[in-house]
Amino acid sequence: MSDKNINNKHLNIGIYAHVDSGKTTLSEALLFLCGAIRKSGRVDHGDTFLDTYALERSRGITIFSKQAELDLSENTHVTLLDTPGHADFAPETERTMKVLDAAILIISAADSITNHVQLLWKLLSHYEVPVYIFVNKMDQPQADKEKLLKDIQARLSEHCLDFSGIIADEKCLDDPAIQEELAVCDDDLLTGFLENETPVGHSDIIKLIIERKLFPILFGSALKMQGIEDLIKLIDLYAPAPEYPGEFAARIYKISRDPSGTRLSWMKITGGNLEVRSEIIPGEKVDQIRIYSGDKYESVKKASAGQIVAVTGLNSSRAGMGLGALKNEAPDILQPILSSRIILPEGTDTFKAYKQLMEIAEEEPLLSIKRSEETGDISVQIMGQVQMEILKHLCNERFGLNIDFGPGTIVYKETIRSAVEGVGHFEPLRHYAEVHLMLTPLEPGSGLKFDTDCKTDILAKNWQNLILSHLHEFNIKGVLTGSEITDMKITVIGGRAHEKHTEGGDFREATMRAVRQGLMMAENILLEPVYDFSIEVGSEHVGRVLSDIQKMNGSCNPPEIIQNSTGDPDDLISLITGSVPAATLKDYANELISFTHGKGRISLSLKGYEPCHNAEEIILEKAYDPESDLNQPTGSVFCSHGVGTVIPWDRVRDYMHVDLGFSFENDNASGQNDIPITDLDLMGDKLKAFRSGEVKKEENLSFAERSKAFDASIQELDRIFEQTYGPVKPRYDRKADEERKRRAKEAPAPKKYKAKSNFSPDDAYILVDGYNVIYANPELKALAIKDMKSARDKLMDILSNFQGFRRETVILVFDAYKVPGGSEHVLKYHNLDVVFTKEAETADQYIERTAHEYSKNSRVTVATSDAIEQVIIYGAGAIRMSAGDFWMEIERTESEIRDKL
Repeated sequence: MSDKNINNKHLNIGIYAHVDSGKTTLSEALLFLCGAIRKSGRVDHGDTFLDTYALERSRGITIFSKQAELDLSENTHVTLLDTPGHADFAPETERTMKVLDAAILIISAADSITNHVQLLWKLLSHYEVPVYIFVNKMDQPQADKEKLLKDIQARLSEHCLDFSGIIADEKCLDDPAIQEELAVCDDDLLTGFLENETPVGHSDIIKLIIERKLFPILFGSALKMQGIEDLIKLIDLYAPAPEYPGEFAARIYKISRDPSGTRLSWMKITGGNLEVRSEIIPGEKVDQIRIYSGDKYESVKKASAGQIVAVTGLNSSRAGMGLGALKNEAPDILQPILSSRIILPEGTDTFKAYKQLMEIAEEEPLLSIKRSEETGDISVQIMGQVQMEILKHLCNERFGLNIDFGPGTIVYKETIRSAVEGVGHFEPLRHYAEVHLMLTPLEPGSGLKFDTDCKTDILAKNWQNLILSHLHEFNIKGVLTGSEITDMKITVIGGRAHEKHTEGGDFREATMRAVRQGLMMAENILLEPVYDFSIEVGSEHVGRVLSDIQKMNGSCNPPEIIQNSTGDPDDLISLITGSVPAATLKDYANELISFTHGKGRISLSLKGYEPCHNAEEIILEKAYDPESDLNQPTGSVFCSHGVGTVIPWDRVRDYMHVDLGFSFENDNASGQNDIPITDLDLMGDKLKAFRSGEVKKEENLSFAERSKAFDASIQELDRIFEQTYGPVKPRYDRKADEERKRRAKEAPAPKKYKAKSNFSPDDAYILVDGYNVIYANPELKALAIKDMKSARDKLMDILSNFQGFRRETVILVFDAYKVPGGSEHVLKYHNLDVVFTKEAETADQYIERTAHEYSKNSRVTVATSDAIEQVIIYGAGAIRMSAGDFWMEIERTESEIRDKL
């Protein structure tokens, strides 16, 4: 078998199709006509050469990709990859595309272009795989070649050309009509054809196919062996011969196990040679090199570039991994959007079951099996119902484990809106590490990227590399719902190690805490999966479809009138395209078929992840508390008097040992690092960030110089303020405040972080009676009558802006005394603390209690128009301010912001 691979042309060809299109039947026909098997098997007989798994034969579908070796001619040897056709196994299908030289796309004459065919077409386009199209089942009575050709050209590409005549007689290439059809595939060829009458030759056709500018089509029937010899001739004549470099490189595309349990790493050699005993992963050597054909294999000592082999002896390999000169990973495009809890039999050892399931997850990485440390529950991400059934069967067959699945839920993700610096510190006794990371949002669909931008005199290169390896290793949760984070770049920008006390595990802890602390500081966005859809219905159903899409929180383009695939010029239908959240789509395909009486058709493809349409509802439903997550802590550990002390995330910057400042890279021509402030709501936060020294003003200034420069600008703003409004008493003594912060750093930190509702009595405070203030504003009062939640959100936005500019700490209080079982809790809304009182406690009672406690050491102002409450808080030593006066103060503050801008 290995000798055959020395042919002039070695091709790796995958076969792709929608389920039940005759894909495995075509594979059998190719193998039989090329002499690789003696008898062509049939799916319905359960005796096919490539469906070797018992469940595949019993269900009549392909579940796992297989390979077979065959010779198309004396000069062309082919490794044929048969792939699953069911949509639930599309990720397995996608992984094979990373190692192909060409692909055969099968289209059923009975079904024409299905949703899955369009998905396969997009994936093949993404991986830039040359495609040969074979229209199968042309022996069926309803098959119409002309209509099918028009449909393929309309839905896939206008450069899909019928090669039946060319393969039958190459002299047909001289036909001017065929020459023109070929020439229009490329501008240069068309220019030469029209101006110089230069004919399109054999080499031109091969080049067009390689560049995916031409897609040859053949028609036939795999079951009756019609058109198969033409397909063999087409690939033999026009398939490109790949070229490979001399340096060893390989791409792993699949992990599996043989019947004896031996782990197999399937890879394509993309450069050089691979020999037995080669160390291609540090510390791991190749034991065997196997070339499979069906369920049998031949062991070889060496594999050459272009071959697909299964290797034993590698324990840390993974699908998508590059080896040798091929260093980069090849991530999958398709992602599951459903998650389900695995239900284990009563009395099952959860940890043992988790390890067994992780073995299966090596073979299908997108299962993303996770185990909750708190509850012990195991969850899995899945593509659909059929995959769940296969997973059940695999667990029962391999481990005797009879599992079941809970209800499926949507897989959400999280990202951030703007860049933020995350700080993590880990310093229990005799340990030390501090990590500074820059978290930057990326374009949707970018995933996670990691980099380092730190000088070695700040942090040694080996520690930087260790941090990067930990970032790759972590499965970091977001802080809104505990979902996976995505679409951001995490860059190492600083840190510190200790000569004696730092160990590798210290940086692991510090790195995790840095990411989580940064996420807690950032403005986070919840993302949900969104489908692109294409719906074809009669004009009488357009209104219903548009209404349905609107109800599902989707968006759509104006309907287009197109001709139906029947080819009848009078048979027109409406095409509606757009996007819709996966969570709301549910079983709409069946609903569409129902109300259109089987005439409607919907095509779906995963567009990606976009901001969630009902984020607040999902966040409340998930009820994830990031500060209670012990596996991924948000705070840091500092050493105080020989004892490790936990510091909460919002105070870490006060205790950190390395102060790098907080900088953004701007893409404007000036090259400065200032962030243009275009939104008034951001002004308060920016000033606050400048005051704390978190934003660089000039690239060439030190942190101390920047602070001094900005202090001067603040003094100038204060001078303008006094000229406008007269002398005012400072809200706080800057020197006293700096002295307080110095003492806070020297004092031992609290060993346990108290709830956010226990605000420290420090500086000046404004306590706001939320509902009282809402009803004192005509606009918010009108909004509250219609939607109280919207009125609350609007007030929180206004006060967030107000808080950013004022030096007082604003605490907004809402009644929750009628909520059964409700407990006092605090919502951190941007820079604003929002308190919801506990059951049986009114906002008045909370404000009175807090004003009495804080007024002992601080200046407290209470904003309310409740007369009785005003008297009580006045007796407590607080300052009264009516709701109307408070709104005037807000307007005055906003005017100040505009003037200073």
